[in-house]
Amino acid sequence: MATTKSKGSQTLLSEMFSASLYKRNQGRRVRQWTGVAVAAVFVLGAMSLYNSVLADMVSAETLAEGAQAGVAFGLALAGVWFAYRLVNYPRFADFLISVQAEMDKVTWVSWKELIRSTIVVIVCMSFIGILLYLYDYLWAFLFRLVDVLKV
Repeated sequence: MATTKSKGSQTLLSEMFSASLYKRNQGRRVRQWTGVAVAAVFVLGAMSLYNSVLADMVSAETLAEGAQAGVAFGLALAGVWFAYRLVNYPRFADFLISVQAEMDKVTWVSWKELIRSTIVVIVCMSFIGILLYLYDYLWAFLFRLVDVLKV
């Protein structure tokens, strides 16, 4: 009996050379933003490489200027392709789909409630900070009084 591989059991390497989309309409927002974030990391890394390491190689005449741009552009392009394929890798895509499903269940507070809660937190933290400062000042005063702390 012949066995067939299901779509979810493909390896990441085999997925990198595929152009198919996995569950294209599910988890769309999370997958798009994750893809943009991963691609941005690769593009910014390629720009940093272009401006630092490859620039030093051009100044040392080890690498031609056109090759410097080509290497950086090639790495950025490979990173963008990797980001695109990563969000379509079945295991990772299923995870992102689940993340979006859970985030859709979250009940978010209103701006008014958020501002009110933030003010309460800031006031409480300020009160605790002042209280700790006063305790520290009191203990330092008492220790100086009995010559334990000599500052």
